[in-house]
Amino acid sequence: MGVAVGGGAKNRPNDTLRRELARYMDRVRIAGVIMTTFDDRETAFESKFAHDQELEFKATARRNRMLGLWAGGLMGLEGDHLEQYAGAVVRADIEHHADEDVLRKVWKDLSASGAKVTEGAVRAKMEEFLAVARDQIKQGA
Repeated sequence: MGVAVGGGAKNRPNDTLRRELARYMDRVRIAGVIMTTFDDRETAFESKFAHDQELEFKATARRNRMLGLWAGGLMGLEGDHLEQYAGAVVRADIEHHADEDVLRKVWKDLSASGAKVTEGAVRAKMEEFLAVARDQIKQGA
């Protein structure tokens, strides 16, 4: 019977176990990096979504103010009355959260004042002013 010298057959199961453990730990590290990357991406997407929503809210409020100033001008409002009407249009969207509600309010007000403006013209102005508002916000104005 011989004796194993210098890491013979007796130590092989431990070496195999060490190698398997090292490979497992490498996989865990890789998985950890992947998970961190996915977590970082998720956080980045959430942040971008929140930022985009904030910008869209600001653009919509700015659009509604421009729409109120335009419509108020067509109704013959001036000075403080014009500013108050523009504020009322902005509040209409904040209270109801729908472009259609803003459209109906402005068109109804224009019709009641005797202004000859179609619903389509009001809708077109809403789209035009939204594009202008988005550009202003992008430029930091």
